[in-house]
Amino acid sequence: MQCKHFGQCGSCGLYALDYESQLTQKQEKVSALLAPFWQGELTLFDSPQSHYRARAEFRIWHTGELCSYAMGNLDKNATVTISECPKVIVPIESRMWKLLEEINRSKELSHKLFGIEFLATTSGECLVTMLYHRKLEERWEQVASGLEALLDISLIGRSRKQKVVLSDTYVREQLTIANTVYDYRYYEGGFTQPNPVVNVKMIEWVLERIEGDKKGHLLESYCGLGNFTLPLSQQFTKVLATEISKNSIKAAKENCQLNGINHIAFVRLSSEEMTEALSGVRMFRRLEGIDLESYDFSHVLVDPPRAGLDEDTIRLISGIDTILYISCNPETLARDLETLTQTHSVTDTAIFDQFPHTSHVESGVILRRKQ
Repeated sequence: MQCKHFGQCGSCGLYALDYESQLTQKQEKVSALLAPFWQGELTLFDSPQSHYRARAEFRIWHTGELCSYAMGNLDKNATVTISECPKVIVPIESRMWKLLEEINRSKELSHKLFGIEFLATTSGECLVTMLYHRKLEERWEQVASGLEALLDISLIGRSRKQKVVLSDTYVREQLTIANTVYDYRYYEGGFTQPNPVVNVKMIEWVLERIEGDKKGHLLESYCGLGNFTLPLSQQFTKVLATEISKNSIKAAKENCQLNGINHIAFVRLSSEEMTEALSGVRMFRRLEGIDLESYDFSHVLVDPPRAGLDEDTIRLISGIDTILYISCNPETLARDLETLTQTHSVTDTAIFDQFPHTSHVESGVILRRKQ
């Protein structure tokens, strides 16, 4: 990927390295962190080098009457206005510059606008959220409705304590995973994997690693909107999946219905609450109608935030035969493996380049209980 803003915009910090060198650097970093637990090959899954990001946020910079897209600079102490962004997928790129033209034609759209968020899908849908430092009146809705039709987008306006929805609050994604098509609704403000191509590779890697396993039931923590849950559920007779976000649980249940899947129980619990419930320490009304004693977990999938797993969750999953650990922070992954490898052995590892041209890297580890 080439971008005229390399070296100024802080979004792509590894701009000085060619892509193969970036991958080598990431592979060496994760390999060094995992070396105490794994001496085998670290499987690498690369990304398209451009047009890979389906979720993007831009500041709006005002120069007199003119609005520009802006990002933080490389030194994180100033703002850079941009005129291209080749990392976003085509459904965003094909709309964002026409959107900016229309904003600059309309004081109703541009007045006190400070940010724009894009959420798009490989199937071509695009949801745009416009962020304002003012109350949005009926006139804004009228002008914005014309913008929806012109750009073939769903549009939401937000200001303090106000959310104006003109049509949909979600986009529809369709992913082919291990030769099966899955339909997802991605909601505005909810977490979605930013790189759809690498996301599919990540899910398929997990599916391939457990294909020949003797399976009981699956436990999943940090399930989000069911990104992993739906494809993995086809390998298990029962699934219990938990997530703290109420909106993500709502989306996950809708995604089950869209795909005709009815053997997953999605419950709004934090990882800590899930541990308390499964350990019998505390009961939750949100688990009403779910017989926890009927589950016999053979596999657990965890995909925690950058902070990694808490000690109680590590203790709980250490009692399950197979642990599937997806990590967005190799440092906390290595920290958690110090405990998990007391009961389990690492049998496979991988890295997934969700964020090309940055130092961030997603990792995957498979652990099996020691005999």
